[in-house]
Amino acid sequence: MLSTTLENAIIRLLRERPFYGHFILNLRRERRPLQGKAAAVTVRDGIPVLAVAAEPFTALSAQQQRVLLEHLVKHLLHLHPLRRKGRNQHDWDISCDLAINPGIVDLPEDALLPEYYGADDGLSAEEYYQQLVPSFDAGNLEGSGFGDATCEERGAADDGKGKDSGTTLDSHELWSDADSTPLPLAEEAVRAITRESLRGSDGEIPFELATVIESLLQPSPLPWRQILRQFMATAGRTGHRSSWMREHRRFSHATPGIRKRRRLNLLVGIDVSDSTNISALREAFALELLQIARSSESHITVLYANSRIRQIESFSGNPGIVQRYDGGGFTDLRPVFEYACGMQPLPTAVIYLTDGIGPVPEQMQFPTLWVLTADGEKPAPWGVELRMEI
Repeated sequence: MLSTTLENAIIRLLRERPFYGHFILNLRRERRPLQGKAAAVTVRDGIPVLAVAAEPFTALSAQQQRVLLEHLVKHLLHLHPLRRKGRNQHDWDISCDLAINPGIVDLPEDALLPEYYGADDGLSAEEYYQQLVPSFDAGNLEGSGFGDATCEERGAADDGKGKDSGTTLDSHELWSDADSTPLPLAEEAVRAITRESLRGSDGEIPFELATVIESLLQPSPLPWRQILRQFMATAGRTGHRSSWMREHRRFSHATPGIRKRRRLNLLVGIDVSDSTNISALREAFALELLQIARSSESHITVLYANSRIRQIESFSGNPGIVQRYDGGGFTDLRPVFEYACGMQPLPTAVIYLTDGIGPVPEQMQFPTLWVLTADGEKPAPWGVELRMEI
């Protein structure tokens, strides 16, 4: 029932607001309860995610669903889940909604707007936060922690319990999932989805998104090594082991504490067709990969492939040496991902060095980093794009 309702909502968006519809299509979707809210977005392990709660979402009208989905897209475009930086969660949640709601048509009556707080439209979430924090701090924090200082102090028109209580349009409870993703990596992921959405909507940019999209698509250049390191750090699976060196939080020294450890089970595909036969490119990529692997508990499987897998190597930690293998021929990117789906245990992520020319799976469950040559093309709407400049 939920899948049909969500698909119908996306179809309406594709027809009425094409950019928003294509953006939602490119998000990883999941079904989960959201404490009374209908939907949420976040960035988890470098992947933008849309979470939908079945009953609350299906209970919304078609117009309400459109408004909510547009609202969620704006949160991701502004990278709101990643910009909190230790701020008060309640105040930041409200500030983010104030920053994006004024540009949305047909908002529900209880949606948060700057005028309810005596603030101007068009400010950033950080600017609203600076204005709101003193007002909330002056109030009497009770119950769920929402301030109830009089509305007159902030220019609101009601009794201080309705709009002023701080009810966001969507759920922000998953935003903490984004804490483990570095901001530049999340920005790359959202940028890739934005490009795909523009292609799908024939380059049509909604007027209210023009500024943020222009800023997103013209970022300051980041070294490719930085993005590669951040992707691999995010992909590392967190394990736990007992340690008497750390006190247990609940049982003191009567029980050993828990120490987290990073486990990196990575699959690396290297395109050996003529288009990627560049010595400096492959050597720089291999050297960086090995240096990162040596600094973590890791197991890395390397596949050399063109139209099929030509050679397989694997190593853990220090002993590894990524070999050079020249294969030539045309490229089919699917065999590497087929191999990934059959691995035991499954890889935590896939990194593919390629020019991107070749067929790919329609979708993929693994976080994927496309490491493209300077003239390469991202072959799929999913995955994060990184362009190597050597």
